[in-house]
Amino acid sequence: PEANVEGKRFQFQNAGEGVSLGGARREAVSGAAQRSFRTTAAASLKLQPEANVEGKRFQFQNAGEGVSLGGARREAVSGAAQRSFRTTAAASLKLQPEANVEGKRIKYFQIYRWDPEQSSKPSVATYPVDLADCGPMVLDALIKIKSDQDSTLTFRRSCREGICGSCAMNIDGANTLACLARIDPKTPKCQIYPLPHMYVVKDLVPDMTNFYAQYKTIEPWLQKDEESTKGKAVEADGTVKENLQDKKDREVLDGMYECILCACCSTSCPSYWWNAETYLGPAVLMQAYRWIADTRDESTAKRIEQLDDSMKLYRCHTIMNCTKTCPKGLNPGLAIARIKQSIVKHNLQGTK
Repeated sequence: PEANVEGKRFQFQNAGEGVSLGGARREAVSGAAQRSFRTTAAASLKLQPEANVEGKRFQFQNAGEGVSLGGARREAVSGAAQRSFRTTAAASLKLQPEANVEGKRIKYFQIYRWDPEQSSKPSVATYPVDLADCGPMVLDALIKIKSDQDSTLTFRRSCREGICGSCAMNIDGANTLACLARIDPKTPKCQIYPLPHMYVVKDLVPDMTNFYAQYKTIEPWLQKDEESTKGKAVEADGTVKENLQDKKDREVLDGMYECILCACCSTSCPSYWWNAETYLGPAVLMQAYRWIADTRDESTAKRIEQLDDSMKLYRCHTIMNCTKTCPKGLNPGLAIARIKQSIVKHNLQGTK
């Protein structure tokens, strides 16, 4: 590593098949000494990330089958140096995931794939997408991949405006809607999986059967006493025209009625992962409280009693993943806490 050749000290770096002479000390080695340690083939030279070639500094990137000269510093390398390190074929160049190749901005999408009709196990397929020829959202990239590269890719979509909840999936580790998730041009790749801890129908399509069955159990519709005229606008012939509600009571429903049942919150909740068959989950519980808080509904007591269950409600441990991941900015954790308050009030009134 440290030697004295003809009275001059220098250092060897990356001694393997060939020898690269240490940057600033290279000039200290005489021509004879350089000839003594010269490699027999340029291909055997172990390149330093930072080197001094003919007195000009440049950087090597992705040294593999081929070498890519560092962007702004490429002009600093003389023609002779470029010829020494030039690849034999363009195909051997190892591209950066976020690279500028012939004016294209390439980003790689790693997508979960599984087809129940095939015998193969689930896998991850990688698709390059030119961001210069693609919309700004992840859903745009999925549509482009399906249209241009792989028509077998399967996913749900509908409104493309964050209203229907169809395109819910796990994008870069977070549950969200593909139509609302922007493509980050600064990262080299994007990983896309179906909603976690749910059975998969195919590719990015989860089985929502259990989720909707749980939603049905809370009876998510207005329940009124048909014979009562309380809070109703009634026509002269006795026909109910409208169920009345003042503005203040209506404002209580804000932050709950906007839920689109995409299941992003429920599938991000560890308690739901562990007890999906019995725990109703954040989305369903928030909708349950939406009807408990509705002053027009006349089945409040029945709804509260149905939720007073150790598994349906009290599996919530306020982890708050649900609130963090909601693509609509809602707060299911707060709604669950208010259900518990309503149960306490209801039980205290029953003991009086």
